[in-house]
Amino acid sequence: MSEKLDKAAQKAITPRAKDYSEWYQDIVEQAEMAEHSPVRGCMVIKPYGYAIWELMQKDLDARFKAKDVQNAYFPLFIPESFLKREAKHVEGFAPEVAVVTHAGGEKLDEPLVVRPTSETIMYDVFSRWIQSYRDLPLLINQWANIVRWEMRTRLFLRTTEFLWQEGHTVHATEDEADDFAKQMLEVYRSFAEDIMAMPVIVGTKSDSERFAGAVRTYCIEAMMGDGKALQAGTSHMLGQNFAKAFGVKFLDADSQEKFGWQTSWGVSTRLIGGLIMAHSDDKGLVLPPKLAPHQVVIIPIGATPEEVEASQAKAQEIADQLRAEGIRVKIDKRDMRPGPKFFEWEKKGVPVRVEIGPKDIVKGSVVAVRRDTSEKQTLTEEGLIDVIKDLLDQIQSSLYAKALAFRQERTITVKDYEDFKNKLEGNFVLAHWCGSAECEAKVKEETKATIRCIPFEMPNEGSGKCLYCGKDADTAVIFAKSY
Repeated sequence: MSEKLDKAAQKAITPRAKDYSEWYQDIVEQAEMAEHSPVRGCMVIKPYGYAIWELMQKDLDARFKAKDVQNAYFPLFIPESFLKREAKHVEGFAPEVAVVTHAGGEKLDEPLVVRPTSETIMYDVFSRWIQSYRDLPLLINQWANIVRWEMRTRLFLRTTEFLWQEGHTVHATEDEADDFAKQMLEVYRSFAEDIMAMPVIVGTKSDSERFAGAVRTYCIEAMMGDGKALQAGTSHMLGQNFAKAFGVKFLDADSQEKFGWQTSWGVSTRLIGGLIMAHSDDKGLVLPPKLAPHQVVIIPIGATPEEVEASQAKAQEIADQLRAEGIRVKIDKRDMRPGPKFFEWEKKGVPVRVEIGPKDIVKGSVVAVRRDTSEKQTLTEEGLIDVIKDLLDQIQSSLYAKALAFRQERTITVKDYEDFKNKLEGNFVLAHWCGSAECEAKVKEETKATIRCIPFEMPNEGSGKCLYCGKDADTAVIFAKSY
């Protein structure tokens, strides 16, 4: 590699403390995860970023199927009239929809909406798939792209087009539907914490923040590295609103016609943005091993062709052993100096870097470097594979513990509005709320903070006074600024 390319590879990342937004963009760019496309607000997901999404897909898809959910696919285009059948739904999405009015050189008889979400097109189909209680529950998921016309975009976090999964189910009773919505929320919680190493708060959205057309919206909320919140997943109890609008009904065991009870739930590529902001540092991306495209990168080192060949042979031997244990390994055989390689893989967040040179081969050892702590250690070849496996487990656990400690330090309780305004920036604020949409709206208008969720579990918080109006309040909520 030329000296010019070496310098390009070592471009510095903007420190978080200087400009958090620029830091984020630098990581997405320099870790080669995504880039802006020629279409405003859209992104090109590059192979490294897409590999992370594939790992997310694989894990989540297995979890869905363990719940007897089946995958299907529905059209990208939705008749405009479908959206209008559920009034709250169309009101919620109207500002974001893209509409096709002409095709084949002619004006369409009915405009087509480019899928902003699929409730309407899917439930029209469900009305024909379901006839009897024996057809229930119907549990369907689709992996798809979505278009929502965003004014302010940021790669992965908020783009005009993005990738996601959306699950949609129909049940015979309200209790069954609500229970399934909560089950899927638990799937998301477990995935976020066990796979992404990202702690989340589980709860319910306020009425003002719930999904358009839903009866209740359940959510998981994560804290990012700047103290802002990220809605990392939602599961909606839709009740019978859509069933009545689209004729999703069935004959029960007594031959009585009834409307189905429905749920929908989804996560998107914004999880990749959350992954970046939950763990990364000023050196670049930091990935939990379970979502790293390369869990280990091996860099053979040598001053002569013979030394390089010997180092590469040893690297291949170790890589084969690691792959046999199910570990994802990359051997970097590129003809370039080791320094830029180290720097590149550090920016890409590979959990463990292994260096092998002539002296290491003689000693029967390797040098291993942890990405999360930069700790360097010499490991003997004997038992090396087990040591690396343990190291990956330690990194996974350590990242979760670090993120949890950060959130706990940044979660504070306040009793009055002035204190709230003084302590809001960079924190999750636990406060009482009277349940009034007016109070909620005033807080948002004056501070840009929203109620992220009403937590399922919030110990030691009984009754109190509403943060804004001072009236008696039994509900404690999490306020924060968010992405």
